[in-house]
Amino acid sequence: MKGDKPDKSSDPGSDNKAVEDDQDKGDNKDDKKDGGENNDKPKSRWPLIILGIVVLLTIVVCAIYWFLTRNLVSTDDAYTDGRSISVAAKVAGYVTVLNIDDNVTVRAGALLLKIDPRDYLTARDQARANLALAEAQLSAAKIELEETYIRAPATLLQAQAQLKQAEVNQKNAKLNFDRQQSVDPRATTKTNVDQSIAQFRGNVALVDSARAQVEIAGLVKQSIQTAVETVHQREAQVDQNRAALAQAEINLSYTEIRAAQDGKITMRNVERGTYAQVGQQLFYLVTPLTWVVANYKENQLARMHVDQPVSITVDAYPGLKLHGHIDSIQQGSGAQFSAFPAENATGNFVKIVRRIPVKVVIDSGLDMAHGLPLGISVNTTVNVK
Repeated sequence: MKGDKPDKSSDPGSDNKAVEDDQDKGDNKDDKKDGGENNDKPKSRWPLIILGIVVLLTIVVCAIYWFLTRNLVSTDDAYTDGRSISVAAKVAGYVTVLNIDDNVTVRAGALLLKIDPRDYLTARDQARANLALAEAQLSAAKIELEETYIRAPATLLQAQAQLKQAEVNQKNAKLNFDRQQSVDPRATTKTNVDQSIAQFRGNVALVDSARAQVEIAGLVKQSIQTAVETVHQREAQVDQNRAALAQAEINLSYTEIRAAQDGKITMRNVERGTYAQVGQQLFYLVTPLTWVVANYKENQLARMHVDQPVSITVDAYPGLKLHGHIDSIQQGSGAQFSAFPAENATGNFVKIVRRIPVKVVIDSGLDMAHGLPLGISVNTTVNVK
């Protein structure tokens, strides 16, 4: 019918146009999709490229670091060490002079403190007097020995002469006695007979006494030996008293305590007026000489040997750079010399890496007049090239 509207769906031209529009839209979508894919591909590669560069740089840096440090062996298990001298009293007494304070520097030979010396002065004077007495007794014994050498033989000769005289007198008395006995009683008197008897008996007694004196005087060797032994005894007494005097002088010298060498006073526990006992620790004297004890693992020692250079840093002084060398390597781990060394022959065994103390002497970078405090932490690096 003429009044009816035309049906678009039945129009072939309209259908073709719609198909073309749909194709154009599809092409545009495909183009957009292709364009999106093209834009995403370059963006997804950049993280991989950056990661690869980072990995490569890390490998290069690690290789350079390994190359530069391949001959360096380090440890932070290291501490300073040195000589600390324990100073104690050798004699007892009150401290009357005190010339030290905490952590002060002293020079060798300086008077540090003094103990009251009066008792020891008295002991020395008494020892001197005893020595003088012993020397006088020795002189007297030597004089007696010389006199014995002369007197003993003379006494023997005198006794022998007296014996001979007594024997002669006895013989004469015997003759007189016999004569009085042989004569007619009327030709003599009773008094004469009694006198001859008494005289004879008296001479017999004199002969016996003279013989005894000869026997006594005959002990010449024994007398001389006794005198010699007396001299030796007096000499021993002199030596004994001389030693006592020397000991008294030594004890007197012990009342003054002087610095054995340069150093610093540490751990002082004495004041003026303190009564110091024999052997009582008064303070420590720390010498300026300081070294380092570095405890390296046993698997780090393969290329270490004496005189290798060592770099040292000190935790307490970050800006301090020290240089030294290996002085010695201890022949045993620290555990080996402990009070209770490990016993691995019994029970379950757990392997523990041992550490070996290595002594490092400081060569440069440190003022030796002051040194470093003992026991502070340091880091050591050994060049084992």
